[in-house]
Amino acid sequence: MASDEKYSTAKNFIAELAGILTIIPLAPFICRYIPPVMIGQWNFDLVAAVLIAIAVVRVILWLVKPLIIPAFLVVLAVLTYNQVNDKYAFPEIINDYKTLAYQNWMIREEKQPDGLSINPRSFGNPLNKTSQLIKARVTTTDSVVRNFAVKHSLESFDDYETKYGMLTRYLSVFQYINTRFKYVPDSQRDEYFATPRETILNGMGGDCDDHAILMASCLMSIGARCRLVIIRGHMYPELFCGDKAGYDLMQQAVIQFFDKEQIDKIYYHEHDNEYWINLDYTARHPGGRYLNDDVRMVIDL
Repeated sequence: MASDEKYSTAKNFIAELAGILTIIPLAPFICRYIPPVMIGQWNFDLVAAVLIAIAVVRVILWLVKPLIIPAFLVVLAVLTYNQVNDKYAFPEIINDYKTLAYQNWMIREEKQPDGLSINPRSFGNPLNKTSQLIKARVTTTDSVVRNFAVKHSLESFDDYETKYGMLTRYLSVFQYINTRFKYVPDSQRDEYFATPRETILNGMGGDCDDHAILMASCLMSIGARCRLVIIRGHMYPELFCGDKAGYDLMQQAVIQFFDKEQIDKIYYHEHDNEYWINLDYTARHPGGRYLNDDVRMVIDL
C-alpha cells in the first residue's frame, strides 16, 4: 500500500513538472498568434498567452493525466528539431519572454520635439528647390525598387506576421538595408541625390540622403507611409506608426525583432497624435538616437 502511494505521488509529481515544462515553451508560441493585449499603458499579451497555456495544460492533466508526459516529450522533440533547423526553438522562447520585461519595465521611450513645433514653415514650402530635387528622386513604381523591397520584406521576422502584420515586412526591409548600406560621400563640390535604383545597383553605397531616399522608396513601394527629415548636417527617413496604439505596437515589434541590440530608449516624433519613428542608418535598430534635433525641413512624400 505504501509502495503504491509513493508510486502515485511520484507519478503526480512528474506529471505536474512535465506540465510546467510544457507551459514554458507553449506560452510564447501561442503569443505569436494573438493580437497585442494592452491594459492601460501595460502590455499583457504574453501574460494572456501564459494563462491560455496554463489552462490548456490543466485541462490535459484533468482529462488524461498520463498524456502530459508524452505531450512534454513531443514539445521537447519539436523544439530540438527546430533548434537544429534554425526555426522557433529555445533562443526564441527566451527572446519572447524578454520582450514582455523590456516592453513593460525596462524601456523608457524618448519623445523628441516634432518639426512642426520647432519651425512650422519647414513643412509649408513645396516650391523649395531642395525639396523638389529630393522628391523627384523618390520612386515607388520602379520595378527594380519594388522587387527589391518585396524580396527583402520576406526575409526576416516572418514567424511574427500574424501578430504584427505589415510591420514585419517594413522592419525586414529596414534590417536588410541598414545591415548592408555603406557610407560613400558625394564629391566635395556637388551634392548628388541618387535614385533608389542607382543605390541598389551600385551595391548599396551612398551618403545619408541616398540612404533616406532608398529606404523611403522601398517602404512606400510595399504600402508604408514615410517622410524625410533634414536636420543640421544630415538627412534621415521616418516611418509612420499611426496613433499611440500603432506606436505601442511598433515599439513592441522593435524590441522583439532587434533583441540583440542594447535598446534603452525608443526615439520618435509625435504631433497631433501622429507618431513617426527614426529609420536612420546611424542607428542599429528603428527608433535609435537622433544625431540632433535641429530640424531644418520635413519632406512629406
